[in-house]
Amino acid sequence: MDNLINNIDRFPQGHPVRVYLEENILIKQLFEELFKVDVNSDFQLFFNLFNQLSQVEKHFSRKENQLFPYLEKYGWTSPSQGMWAFHDQIRAELKVVRKKVEDNNLDNILNDLIVVFNSLSQLMLVEENRLLPNAMNLLNEDDWKEMYEGDCEIGWMFATPPERYPAKIEEEYVHPSLDTKKRKLSFSLEDRTHFDEGYLTMEQVNFIFKFLPVDITYVDENDKVVFYNRGDERVFPRSAGIIGREVKFCHPPKSVDQVLKILEEFKAGRQDTAEFWIEFKGKFIHIRYFAIRDDERNYKGVIEMSQDVTEIRALEGQKRLLDWN
Repeated sequence: MDNLINNIDRFPQGHPVRVYLEENILIKQLFEELFKVDVNSDFQLFFNLFNQLSQVEKHFSRKENQLFPYLEKYGWTSPSQGMWAFHDQIRAELKVVRKKVEDNNLDNILNDLIVVFNSLSQLMLVEENRLLPNAMNLLNEDDWKEMYEGDCEIGWMFATPPERYPAKIEEEYVHPSLDTKKRKLSFSLEDRTHFDEGYLTMEQVNFIFKFLPVDITYVDENDKVVFYNRGDERVFPRSAGIIGREVKFCHPPKSVDQVLKILEEFKAGRQDTAEFWIEFKGKFIHIRYFAIRDDERNYKGVIEMSQDVTEIRALEGQKRLLDWN
């Protein structure tokens, strides 16, 4: 069972496989300590240890969002289904313990913790004997090296992050517009534009704006309307005639003064957002303005967003299941 654990030093510091194994070691240590604590006489220690154990969510999330997509790339999809479902089961079991801890309801809490222990023990067994060995056979070195940034965004169970893998090598700065390094992607870059995160075709960009459930109007730094999204159910009607028009002529006279005040404050750098909510034709409308600035904080215009939030305001409780049938 512990072949990988016993040979953990075969992996460099910070290697994703090593980190998963080190977290498994930590999980086992935390359970050892938890089972030694008398929860009634030393509740705070139990509480602190359980909070540490709950960080296993980061272990799950890295697998789901980092490791599983790489496995899918090589055709192994079962972890994305079966193991993810097991994660959700353990999340539910942890939630039971969490509720008792928060309510200071300590009756039978040890039994609930044993349920979590058994589930995590089974999960770690599968990780160490099937998931990680198979991943090592499928993924190449470049795959493992590419994981660090995403892993870093999600985080680890440790108070101190593991060493970077591979160790960071200082490289000469290359402006994004001049960066021609080819990266492995599962789609063609032909006819796509590179955005801050990801690549889209102009058709996809248009789809996003068309199907977003919000009205968007972009006014440039010269107060000219340069864009609006043409959704099927806009809150406020727009027509192509407003493109290139001064924004002050695109609002009813009674609201122009407020619009001009917003532009003045945004340009001066004194404000970055403004919001309103109104009742309009039986609907509750949320209206927001956002100052757009470049990396040097130069004013580049304003985005106006309007959304019908009538149904959102009426939501209560929770909805976790589809109700299409």
